[in-house]
Amino acid sequence: MRQKLKLVDLDPWLEPSADDIEDRYNRYLQRKKAIEQDFGSLTHFAGGYKYFGIHYDAKRRGWTYREWAPQARALFLTGDFNNWDRFSCPLTRNEFGIWEIFLDEKDYASRFAHGSKIKVLVDSQKGLNYRIPAYITRVVQDEDTKNFSGQLWFPEAFDWQGDNFRPGRGEELFIYETHVGMAQEKEGVGTYKEFTENVLPRIKAAGYNAIQLMAIQEHPYYGSFGYHVSSFFAPSSRFGTPEELKTLIKTAHGMGIAVVLDIVHSHTVKNTVEGINEFDGSDSQYFHSGSRGEHPQWDSKIFDYGKTEVLRFLLSNVRYWLEEFHFDGFRFDGVGSMMYFHHGLETIDSRDKYFRQGVEWDAIAYLQLANSVAHEIKPGSVTIAEDVTGMPGLTSPVDDGGLGFDYRLGMGVPDFWIKLLKEYRDEDWNIHEMWHVLNDRLPHVKTVAYAESHDQALVGDKTIAFRLMDKEMYFHMHKDDDNLVIDRGIALHKMIRLFTISLGGQAYLNFMGNEFGHPEWIDFPREGNNWSYKYCRRQWSLVDNPELKYRYLGDFDKAMIRVIKENKVMSSLFAQQLNMDEQNKTIVFERRNLIFVFNFHPSASIPDYRFPVPEAGNYQIILNSDNQAFGGHGRLDESILYPAVKQGDSYFVSIYNTNRTAVVMEKVES
Repeated sequence: MRQKLKLVDLDPWLEPSADDIEDRYNRYLQRKKAIEQDFGSLTHFAGGYKYFGIHYDAKRRGWTYREWAPQARALFLTGDFNNWDRFSCPLTRNEFGIWEIFLDEKDYASRFAHGSKIKVLVDSQKGLNYRIPAYITRVVQDEDTKNFSGQLWFPEAFDWQGDNFRPGRGEELFIYETHVGMAQEKEGVGTYKEFTENVLPRIKAAGYNAIQLMAIQEHPYYGSFGYHVSSFFAPSSRFGTPEELKTLIKTAHGMGIAVVLDIVHSHTVKNTVEGINEFDGSDSQYFHSGSRGEHPQWDSKIFDYGKTEVLRFLLSNVRYWLEEFHFDGFRFDGVGSMMYFHHGLETIDSRDKYFRQGVEWDAIAYLQLANSVAHEIKPGSVTIAEDVTGMPGLTSPVDDGGLGFDYRLGMGVPDFWIKLLKEYRDEDWNIHEMWHVLNDRLPHVKTVAYAESHDQALVGDKTIAFRLMDKEMYFHMHKDDDNLVIDRGIALHKMIRLFTISLGGQAYLNFMGNEFGHPEWIDFPREGNNWSYKYCRRQWSLVDNPELKYRYLGDFDKAMIRVIKENKVMSSLFAQQLNMDEQNKTIVFERRNLIFVFNFHPSASIPDYRFPVPEAGNYQIILNSDNQAFGGHGRLDESILYPAVKQGDSYFVSIYNTNRTAVVMEKVES
C-alpha cells in the first residue's frame, strides 16, 4: 500500500490525485538516484561549471578547456592568444561527447592572458562556425562591430571577508525589484558601481530588505529585459565587471539586504552566434528538436530537461550564482511555461490537467532538483516561482510531494488591479471581489504579493500611477497645484498598495520607482525610438524634490513598509474580516493585531462610523493615508485615542471614516 505524502494531507482536494503526486515524487527520486550513481552526489553533479569551461590546473600548470558538443565533428579554440589561428588548438573528444584541450603555461603564459578575447570554432553539419563557449563567465561586445566574444577572466580572488550575511527564513521579505541598467537618472546604461553607490542606500532607507536583480545573465539584446539569455554563467558586461557585481552584493549584505537573482531557465535566445542554440550543429543538443523545442510566444528555444547534460548545465548554473556571487536565492522565470507543453496558456480546470494532461514531467523534476540544490548549497536561500497556473505543491517541500519553492508570485493581483482601473468606475468597485482576490490562496502556499509588475511599466501598458493620473502627472504634481485627477490618483495609489501588502501574502514586491509613482513607461533603446535612453531610466530627482507630490507617495511607502515590518503583519496567514459595507465601499479587517479600515468610496465620508473590533481597549491610528504628510487632506485626528465601546457581547470603535482613505489602528495599553 502506498504511503500518502504530506502534501495530500495538507490539501484534501488532492486526495483523488494522491497516486499522481506520488508518481511525480518518484520520478524526482529516480532522476536524483541516477545522478548520484553516476556522479556521487547531486551537489557534485551541480558543480559542472568547475569542470566545463576554462580553468587553471595548478598541478599540470596550465589551462584546461572542456565543452560538451556530442554532434560536432571538431572543435578548435582560438582567440587573441593565438592570433585567431583557426586550427592551431584542436580539442579532443571522449566517448561522452565532451571535448577537451590543455594549454601548457610554459607555452601560453604570456598570451593566454586575463582580458583577452576567445571563441571556439565548431565544425559540424552546419559547417565551420565561431561560437562562444557555453560555460564562459565573461562575454563582451565590440563597440564598433557589435559582435560578442568570450573573454578570459583571471582576476585576483575577490575578498568576501566580512560578508557574513545569511538570509533568514523567519524574516518577512520586502523585495525591491530592480534593473541595474535603467536604475540611474542619466540617459544611458547604469553600472553595478553606480547602483551600489546611488541606489542601494535608497533601498535601505525605504525599508526594503531584499533586492531582486533583473537581466543579470548575459543577453545580446538589451531590450529583451534580460529574458533572452545567451551566456548563462556570465554576468552582463554592459553594467561592469563580475567583481563590481560582487561588490554590489557584498555591500547589500552589509546593509542587511538579501540579493535574489532573476534566473531564466525556462527558455533561451535562438541566436546561434551569441547563444547555445545549435552549438554542435544539431537542433537537439540542449533543446528538444523540431517544434517542441520552439516557444511560439517568446520566439525562443526550450530546454530538453530530460537530458543529463542539460540538467548538469542548469543545476550548475544554480550552484554557480550561489557560490561564486553569494546570491541569496532566485526568482525562477516562466515556471508555468516550463511545466506544461501548452506553456500555461490553456485553462486548467481539473486535477487531471495538473498531473496528467500536457504536463512536462522532466521540467517538473528539474525544478525539484533545482530547489534541492539551492537549499542544500545555501541553507536559507529563497526560491520564488513565477507561475500563474496554480500547480499543486508548488511551494511544498520536495520530500512532502511538492516542487520545493519557498514562494509563488501572486500574479493574479496586479492583473486584477489593472482590470479594475481600466474597466470599472470607482463607484462600481466590488469590495467583496476585492477581498476575494487578495485572499485567494491556500494557507500553506506562501505568496509574494505585489500591486503591479514590471511588465506594466513597459511601453504598451501603464503603471498604476500612470493609469490613475496619466498626462496630468506632467503638469500638476507641484505641491501648490490643486488637481482632482492627481488627488484621486495619489489617494488610490496609496490605498491599493496598502491593501495589497496587508492582505495579499507572506512577502511583498515592488518594482523600482513605482513606490513613488514614477510617471513614465520603460522604453528600451530601439529603432522605433531612434535608440534613445530617454525613457529607459529612473528619475529619482522627482521624489527628491520636496516641492513635488512624488515625495508624498515615497514617504507613504516608507511608512507603510515600516508598519507592516514592525508588526510582522505578513507572518499571519490570513486577515479576519470585521466589516464589509458595500454602500460605503468600506472594508475593515484585523491582521496580526492591527485593525485596517479602507474606505474606497469616491465621496462618502461618514462621521461616527462604527465597526467591530476583537476586544476591549483604546485604539490609536498608527498609519493614515489621508495625513497631509502623505498628500492627504488631514481630516483625521491622529492624536486622540479611540475607545472600544461594548454593545451586547461585541466591542465597537467609531471614527470619522473619510472617503478614499486607509487607516491602520492598534490597541494601546490603557
